[in-house]
Amino acid sequence: MSDLLTMEAIARLVPEGSRVLDLGCGDGAMLAHLQKTRDCTGYGIEIDDANVLACVKLGVNVIQLNLDEGLDLFDDASFDVVLQIDTLQHLRNAEVMLRETVRVGRIGIVAFPNFAHWPNRLSVLRGRMPVTRRLPYQWYDTPNIRVGTHADLAALALRSGLKVLDSFGIQDGKTVRFAPNLLAGTSVYTLSR
Repeated sequence: MSDLLTMEAIARLVPEGSRVLDLGCGDGAMLAHLQKTRDCTGYGIEIDDANVLACVKLGVNVIQLNLDEGLDLFDDASFDVVLQIDTLQHLRNAEVMLRETVRVGRIGIVAFPNFAHWPNRLSVLRGRMPVTRRLPYQWYDTPNIRVGTHADLAALALRSGLKVLDSFGIQDGKTVRFAPNLLAGTSVYTLSR
């Protein structure tokens, strides 16, 4: 996640001193931010070689692992918080990974691009797939396996037997609680068993 305002908004959800597992941690920026600003410890999970190296350079503990293979190496409630920030849309087994997120962590924080944000709807209405700051790829060249909406994750959480502790949107670093499915580019959910 490169948007600093969004990263800070999500970081505020993580209790100080938490033990954190960051799934699909990318270059480790989020976990490094949590270590500096929230006194957190933990690990990142990343598959990409260049990102693993970037994590090491930032001083972030990282494990190279394909999330589609699961989190069997971690016991139940091994972490206070498990993050899935801009990861869900890349996974083949999204439902399984949501359940694993709350199994391994006491709470899970999931954030992803909200496909139902009004600029995306407008693009589709014009007959084109959206290309935005949160969805910056052409449809034929995207790393995303799927797109989802704020409302879709609520339905998936319910189907998976998970508790939604909180849900809202983030737009330009600000929390959006009124009509987040329409007005927010990022959807955020806090989940538990």
